[in-house]
Amino acid sequence: MKDAIHVSKENYLKAILEAEAEGHQVFPATLAHWLEVSAPAVTMALKRLKRDGYVEVGADGIVRLTNPGRETAYRTALRHHLIERMLSEIFGMEWYEIHEEAERLEHAVSPAFEARLKEKLGEAGACPHGNFVLPETPAQRKKRGELPLSEAAEGHRYTVASLHERDTGLLLFLHRMGIGPSRSLRVISQNYDQTVSIELPTGISILGRPAAEAIWLRPDIK
Repeated sequence: MKDAIHVSKENYLKAILEAEAEGHQVFPATLAHWLEVSAPAVTMALKRLKRDGYVEVGADGIVRLTNPGRETAYRTALRHHLIERMLSEIFGMEWYEIHEEAERLEHAVSPAFEARLKEKLGEAGACPHGNFVLPETPAQRKKRGELPLSEAAEGHRYTVASLHERDTGLLLFLHRMGIGPSRSLRVISQNYDQTVSIELPTGISILGRPAAEAIWLRPDIK
């Protein structure tokens, strides 16, 4: 469990933005789990964020960003995105290693350094996980022709377009399986227990639904 003092306002706001990008609704328990803090710590943080006008908590218990909260979350997400690209494109770090490093560095980026990163890298490119700067909803991804592995058609071949990057443990797990951005796979079957059987260059594997929902695919053109 992390000490609440080390989880900043930006961490909370970006976590809510990330949840929207993954198609989730955010409850206080969700934030406690994702940020590895206690429920009382989340309660205190949300009280401060509500007071300062960054979030609203509805009668349904769902936490939503206000316009100022969304703007702050976006700025943090942009810094994170730029740092990931810097670590990959300039320093050559592997895609499954950089998310956690960027989490640490994103709060230390000055406006001047952020401007230099934008000048060097641009804002339009994708990060090494295949993601553009948040917020990008599942509907926007589907409009671009992508779909999650959990919805992919049996017997079809796909290329991995992007991965949800919030869970560093999942990223390492996928890397060890041979799944990563621009890698190819074939869907064998969508199973009754909500697992997915896939064929990789390394062999046949079975993924559970949480992992399958985190992998976005682009159909291979025949």
